[in-house]
Amino acid sequence: MVALTQLTQVIPNPGRLTVETVEIASQTTAIRCLDWDRERFDIEFGLRNGTTYNSFLIQGEKVALVDTSHRKFEELYLEILIGLIDPTKIDYLIISHTEPDHSGLVKNILQLAPSITVVGAKVAIQFLENMVHQPFKSMQVKSGELLDLGDGHKLEFISAPNLHWPDTILTYDQKTCTLYTCDVFGMHYCDDHTYDENITLIEEDFKYYYDCLMGPNARSVLTALKRIENLEIGTVATGHRPLLQHYISEWLGRYQNWSLEQAKTETLVAVFYVEDYGYSEHLVRAIADGCAKTGVVVELVALNSAEPQEVRELVAQASGLVIGMPAQSSVMAQAGLSIILAAVHKKQAIGLLESGGGEDEPIYPLRNKFQELGLIEAFPPILIKETPTQATEQLCDEAGTDIGQWLTRDRTIKQIKSINTELEKALGRITTGLYIITAKKGEIQSAMLASWVTQASLEPLGVAIAVSKDRAIEALMHVGDRFVLNVLEEGKYQGLMKHFLKRFAPGADRFAGVKTYPATNESPVLAEALAYMECEITSRMDCGDHWVIYSTVQTGRVANLHALTAAHHRKIGNHY
Repeated sequence: MVALTQLTQVIPNPGRLTVETVEIASQTTAIRCLDWDRERFDIEFGLRNGTTYNSFLIQGEKVALVDTSHRKFEELYLEILIGLIDPTKIDYLIISHTEPDHSGLVKNILQLAPSITVVGAKVAIQFLENMVHQPFKSMQVKSGELLDLGDGHKLEFISAPNLHWPDTILTYDQKTCTLYTCDVFGMHYCDDHTYDENITLIEEDFKYYYDCLMGPNARSVLTALKRIENLEIGTVATGHRPLLQHYISEWLGRYQNWSLEQAKTETLVAVFYVEDYGYSEHLVRAIADGCAKTGVVVELVALNSAEPQEVRELVAQASGLVIGMPAQSSVMAQAGLSIILAAVHKKQAIGLLESGGGEDEPIYPLRNKFQELGLIEAFPPILIKETPTQATEQLCDEAGTDIGQWLTRDRTIKQIKSINTELEKALGRITTGLYIITAKKGEIQSAMLASWVTQASLEPLGVAIAVSKDRAIEALMHVGDRFVLNVLEEGKYQGLMKHFLKRFAPGADRFAGVKTYPATNESPVLAEALAYMECEITSRMDCGDHWVIYSTVQTGRVANLHALTAAHHRKIGNHY
């Protein structure tokens, strides 16, 4: 093993931010940004012991920088980096994933080293293009591909999507046996120790971090563990400290056991697509987003690169399948399709969509084969005959929500029945009104019957609305979005309520047969509404199975000053 050096540089900051460097292997330096007093990491979880952002410099014949740091360390980090090397001599910037706490200084690095090549997964490069708003040289990498830095430093890339970012890759240096993992195997912990010498001191934080970030993606964890099982790992260089070296097998074993246990209880949807073919990946990601709203686990698999055993195991475990049609000429993708047909079992939900690549596998003969095998169609086949639009993406998102709701229907009923009888009767005495939320964004629009609505502030004038996470309109209800709150009238609401309560097919026009006119913010106003208000969303709060959405009210109008708002009375509180 390579001997470690003592800390070589420390730059203090009055805001309890420090940066230090440590040589962790031959020609390899860790740049550790210590945030001693941070109490919360985004909205995900509270921190008891601060956190650390780790970045790494590998200096072979060519030089690679693995990740950057949080923007709050801009001055300190760049001063340390420039002290270590002339930034123009850095050949590659490896992006483990584009989450801002690791890529917050990418734009600074591009300014200091304009000739640098950014290395990352395809999705990471796409994300960065939208983040930095300037051209840069890039290299897209996949699992198993190598980057030779010289002096024995051959970097092998391992795809690890959804851990916990969709574009995550791991990087393994074959010379130093160092595995760079970014968030994976990390923890939020800040102290002077570089490594995991004291397992009892940090194991609680390690488990807490896993539960918050990795546990929801347990199946992706298992896939990543399988991909690294044959690597000889001497150091796990995490993105959040400490680095793992003394108890590597123990830490990886815990991830394995926790993830196996978690995976047993999950409802899984396997989503198959074809990389670099038509619009396959783009469209299935929209379906995956819709699935995820319902609380199911989604695993995306590229048919033209997945191992046969991986496809077989995933199909056997999945409750639902979504398949983007592969090209008829893709031998590997067609082989994957044959494996799926051989591995499916009765009563699985299935959804099919075209990829729009020009030589798609015919969708209807395949649909018939699945139906003959006893699978249940979750949504009608999605046909792609032209370049996808926002409406196409909405259709795919809603199709994903449909399959997720179908698979979780028994769980939802069980949760409703589990509420204490007296408690649900008490909750049912909370009286509300009846409203229709309408929203439009670009070329897509949606609507929802709502009853959990209340005025929330006087200055500014504001309302709060509870929106279930699996509602189609949720995609149009983010901070900055605008909508109309339509108030229904007592005695005259039955027609509108019946219309908007019915189940709409994915992509269906929710306003067909309903008279509307556009508000100033372009969202539909219902002509039969008693009153309406135009609103803009300023914040959202996660409340379990609902978002509570706070919005300021911009303008409004009442059609009949003498009429009353429709009231909604319940006897029990376990449903709307």
